[in-house]
Amino acid sequence: MAKAAPKLEWCVVRLGEDMNWWVEEISDEVHWDVDGLSIVDPRQFSHIMDQIDLLRDYDFQDEILEAAFYAFKIDKQLDKHRLRLVRSSASLLEGDDMLFALPDVIDEEKGPYADFLDHITRLRVRMLNDSFEFEQKLTIEDLEEEIREEQNNDFLEGRAVHVFSESNSILEYVPAGYELDSEEAEEKSKEEEIEDEFLDIDEEEDEKIEEDETMKWDEDEDEEEGDDEEGGPDDEESEESLDDLEDDEEEERPRARKR
Repeated sequence: MAKAAPKLEWCVVRLGEDMNWWVEEISDEVHWDVDGLSIVDPRQFSHIMDQIDLLRDYDFQDEILEAAFYAFKIDKQLDKHRLRLVRSSASLLEGDDMLFALPDVIDEEKGPYADFLDHITRLRVRMLNDSFEFEQKLTIEDLEEEIREEQNNDFLEGRAVHVFSESNSILEYVPAGYELDSEEAEEKSKEEEIEDEFLDIDEEEDEKIEEDETMKWDEDEDEEEGDDEEGGPDDEESEESLDDLEDDEEEERPRARKR
């Protein structure tokens, strides 16, 4: 009796030091090699979908995305850094569950995941050529060459390329020296927010200084008025004393004798 071929039903994933999830064990060891095999977590997949929304005006095909990934859900937590995942029949695009996405990389050159990378590369190049007036039109080869250089550097340093970084490097690619309006607006809003915070702080400090100086002036004026009021009666008493002394002197002065 022939032995049944293993099926892709579950996998064990580990959270790496780079905060990405990597496949440690898999049910189908015949077709899958776990060496350097990575998986996209729900948070990362949501970010990928946000970037893909920018490509929908250029005829992005959802079926290419769905074919490129297998959906997995959490079965149980094995320890602090390891999870056991099981296959899910829910759609990655329509499901509300927190799903992990495993890329179909059995055939790295011509498989569904490779088709997905080619698809988003073509659309990203079209979008960039529509967004900027390059001296020469940006080509797919230009984008792939720059990304390949970055990946080779990671390889030389002994780092495996995570699937999220690989797809995101295409979805967020912009040639050096250029920025998309959305990115400029986001940076500008952050700068304005920081400036507003500093302005609020300055205004509060100015108000405090103004209050302190005003209070000081008021105190000085009160002291001066108090001194004037207190000095009034003393002056009158002094004048009366001088008058009395003058009268006494006149009385004591001897009168001239008549001859």
